Amino acid sequence: MIDWLKRFIPSPISVSWSERVRSCIGALIGITITGIVMRSFNQSSVLVPFLVAPMGASAVLLFAVPASPIAQPWSFVGGNLISATIGVTCSQFISDPLLAAAAAIAFALCAMFAFRCVHPPSGAVALTAVLGGPGIHSLGYGFVLAPIAVQSLIMLVCAIAYHALTGHRYPHARHDNNVINKSGGSHEEISRVELESALRRRGELLDIGTDDLASLLQEVQMLPYVRSFSELTCGDVMSRPVICVPTKTSLKAALDILREHRIRALPVTDESDRVIGIVTWADVRGCEETTSIAETGDLRLERRTNRCQETLVDSLMTAMPETVEAKTLLITVVPKFVKHGHHHIPVVNSHGRLVGMLTQADVVSGLYQHSYAFAGIQRTA
Repeated sequence: MIDWLKRFIPSPISVSWSERVRSCIGALIGITITGIVMRSFNQSSVLVPFLVAPMGASAVLLFAVPASPIAQPWSFVGGNLISATIGVTCSQFISDPLLAAAAAIAFALCAMFAFRCVHPPSGAVALTAVLGGPGIHSLGYGFVLAPIAVQSLIMLVCAIAYHALTGHRYPHARHDNNVINKSGGSHEEISRVELESALRRRGELLDIGTDDLASLLQEVQMLPYVRSFSELTCGDVMSRPVICVPTKTSLKAALDILREHRIRALPVTDESDRVIGIVTWADVRGCEETTSIAETGDLRLERRTNRCQETLVDSLMTAMPETVEAKTLLITVVPKFVKHGHHHIPVVNSHGRLVGMLTQADVVSGLYQHSYAFAGIQRTA
């Protein structure tokens, strides 16, 4: 018995407190503005309610759950107008209030399904038309125009404006069938047609739009990739074995190594393979230019080339360059390339010894290969 009762415990609401406050303020503004505008109608000879109770329920939907299909403009306005019309009709042609109320709800729901504008508070609109008392009955079909149509339009304008001002999307417009498919190129992705087919097989109305459901599923599909990317380390994508030089290497020899292996930087290490500096193509480019000019036969330039051969890399290298450990998460290193202009970062092990080199190309290549491998896993899963 206790286990059965536990099933009725509601699930936690996955809505932030800022969103809750935003919704409450929106409902406050919407109802206030609607009531103020409707008061002007009471200056006429016909007394019009400046607020009807169903608008309170509609305010909850419009401001708290604006993504719901039953909170969209056509569901809200269309459902209210159809239900008000049916309610007034039932109250005028069925003398028994109980039968009139039951018939109004049943016919209103049937019409809302037929016109695809299901809006739960509209059921209360139909009941108000039947059970609202002499004041409502005296309005006749004018009840459909004022207060229902006028209040619905005022509330809708308030909702659209408030959501726009607070950076929230409303209404949630329906997209074409091809929009979802264009978000990715894989034929294994769930299409809108497949979603609609699955929803039809369930045979019941779910309070979520097809487009929002597709977006949610795509986001869920991406979560494993995001999680696996967050676990990718520098050691997973670094270049190895790494080419390095000792401190007693000449600039000319360093230049020859850079040319031969077509790389842009050389770590400089000590006897224990610990990184003490880094020399780049820009550091030795002057040596390259002197060598090329020396081939013209100018003796003075040849002497400059000899001095370049005698100069060691430790005189031009960047001492104590920034390094990262192989186990460092790649996601924490990417900003160093983007914001700080790094092009080459030596990778060391836990003992500080050089084990690889991380470049911008390594990061891009690693991410590409990781994405490709992840897509392959998804296809075989």
